[in-house]
Amino acid sequence: METPSIVTSAFENKVYACLMLFFVANAIEGQLISTGAFEITFNDEPVWSKLETGRIPQPNEIVQIIENHMKIDKFKPDF
Repeated sequence: METPSIVTSAFENKVYACLMLFFVANAIEGQLISTGAFEITFNDEPVWSKLETGRIPQPNEIVQIIENHMKIDKFKPDF
């Protein structure tokens, strides 16, 4: 299977690719924030709601939430 041209181009122009990724990620974040809704679910259970808390979680909070739910999920019986 041949490597897609966009991947080859990104490897050849790393600085440009990183800048574009940064700008695209910021544009997506801006759209998410402007809607007012930001929800995180884990195994179909809501674990974070911007509408309820009034803010977006910090990256370390997201990691902690997922780790806690993985620990809880490990001990749930499978019925």
